[in-house]
Amino acid sequence: MVDADTSQKEKLSYIDQASRIQKSWSAFIKRTFDVVVSGFGLIILSPIFGLIALGIKRDSPGPVYYRGARVGRHGKSFKMLKFRTMYERPESYNGTKLTANGDSRVTPLGQWLRDTKLNELPQLWNVFIGDMSLVGPRPEVAEFVGKWPDEVKQHILSMRPGMTSPASILYRDEEKRLNGANFLDDYLKDIMPDKMRLDLLYVSNHTFITDLDVFFLTILAILPRIRKVKIRERTIFSGPIYKFYYRHLSWFTIDFVIAFFSVALAGIVWRTEQAVNLGFSRAFFLAFAIAALISVGGTIMGLHRIAWRYASPVLVIDVGLLVLLTASVVVLVNRFWLDQVILHLNFVLNFALLTFFGMVAVRYRERLITGIASRWAFARGDKKSLGEPVLVVGAGDGGELAVWLLNKSEYASAFSILGFVDDDYRKQNVEMAGLPVLGTTEDIPDLVKSKDIRLILFAISKINQANRERILETCETTGARVVIIPDLIEILKKPDCD
Repeated sequence: MVDADTSQKEKLSYIDQASRIQKSWSAFIKRTFDVVVSGFGLIILSPIFGLIALGIKRDSPGPVYYRGARVGRHGKSFKMLKFRTMYERPESYNGTKLTANGDSRVTPLGQWLRDTKLNELPQLWNVFIGDMSLVGPRPEVAEFVGKWPDEVKQHILSMRPGMTSPASILYRDEEKRLNGANFLDDYLKDIMPDKMRLDLLYVSNHTFITDLDVFFLTILAILPRIRKVKIRERTIFSGPIYKFYYRHLSWFTIDFVIAFFSVALAGIVWRTEQAVNLGFSRAFFLAFAIAALISVGGTIMGLHRIAWRYASPVLVIDVGLLVLLTASVVVLVNRFWLDQVILHLNFVLNFALLTFFGMVAVRYRERLITGIASRWAFARGDKKSLGEPVLVVGAGDGGELAVWLLNKSEYASAFSILGFVDDDYRKQNVEMAGLPVLGTTEDIPDLVKSKDIRLILFAISKINQANRERILETCETTGARVVIIPDLIEILKKPDCD
């Protein structure tokens, strides 16, 4: 048991280390993007800065810039730069920190700057020096941050605040929503909690690709013709760049590599049959064309919307159909639109088969690797390296459901299901759901000890209370963790009482 604990701790340590490396790399990319874009922005937009500064000076007396105290990363205070939009009067500084619709403190030019969001441009300097990021939770004044729950405060302030955020886009007309004498209460009651929720969502799920979506959607949102268009929350967190990258570009790249090597291998086989030289440029173009056809076909068939980690094996048929259609198009184009026949039928069949197996292997790679490793471990009788050993009590419908649920979870690779125990003697020495029935419930203590089982899933769907208590007591005496799977099957079988 000590060796197993050490092994489990080492695995968790490796996982934590990999997670830290990934976060550090993501932070490096984000910061690099911030510095490059803000630096170029300050240089390119400097003429506009000059014109706005001249306009502010002519509009009303006072400084060009407003420096407002905000709470930044880890609770550190900083001065956020904006173009001044209010009259230089005591009430502009001593009044409420929020600006409502028709606020008398705002100058005519200042109102236009607020409507177009041009007053936010000086924050590029805050981004450049590291106080802020281009995309992140919008910085708040200390008065409002003090109203956040401690857990929320710690989470949101774990990263640099941003010039823009999902909340900034969805509440880009915030000033117009705040009307009347009680606008501050309305903000604290309705708007601030929702902005907090959006900030928490962003902090938990942000990537460089989602940052690009938020950044470009912000630019679009300030354009006059698009300003009044309603932008949905899901569009921000799963925007056009995100969808293009993860659903199309990434799969296009993967399929291109598979298609290119398939064409290369098929070409080698073809050359063994007859003297032919397809040529690198032609092979490259052919692989590119095949990858493009597969990508377009996959989009039409909806294959790019599938989370392949959890996909049904039945979808292999769809992949095969896609490759078959692609090969058919290649044959037709080669036969009727090219000046001479350059592709042999065997060559087309070979690259089609190689492409099909490559696409299936990539899409189902986790289950293939896990399956191969499991078979190898069964052959060697060693299960420790595959994850925490698991025993399922009950080889009926409930047990099969428990196996399915565990295999479908994102933590599936951390566990290794050894098999079932069941008191039905007809199930002994039989495989259920691809796993062996190792014995009866009386064998649980010996199995836990001999196979170093760390987790027991109790998943018997039909059992009386006395037997249930007896088996659970037996499981608990072993020292392994016991998880009771809800009896979903029996619940579904019950007629609707309503």
